[in-house]
Amino acid sequence: MKIKLKNVFIFILTAFLTSFSGDPVDSVAAAIKSGDSHLLSAYFGSSIDLTLLDHEDVYGKDQAEIMLHDFFVKNPPKTFQVLHKGKSQEGTTFGIPKMGTSNGKNYRISFYVKSADNKLMLQELRIETEWSI
Repeated sequence: MKIKLKNVFIFILTAFLTSFSGDPVDSVAAAIKSGDSHLLSAYFGSSIDLTLLDHEDVYGKDQAEIMLHDFFVKNPPKTFQVLHKGKSQEGTTFGIPKMGTSNGKNYRISFYVKSADNKLMLQELRIETEWSI
């Protein structure tokens, strides 16, 4: 329970601080970093293009949240760093973070966010195993 409260506090604090900067990448990254699928799902529309390791499809909001919950239970975030972020000419913002987990696995994440009606909408989220060369 303490860990979940800590994650909620970190998310709220980060969301509050990033609301001043208006950076959608930082807002979504904070939700991912928290490892709380419910907080992350606040950015979902009715569906999301989700790639979660070997599963790739367009999922409904509830199903995507359940899949991410299972992933974060098995892979609690330990380290998190946004490597790249930017904006396309069409207005889509993207972020590419790297996440290390408490079980020693590393993941490369990419996501695409669009702002509509003063709300951030996560269009695509990819979580893939990071390969070493």
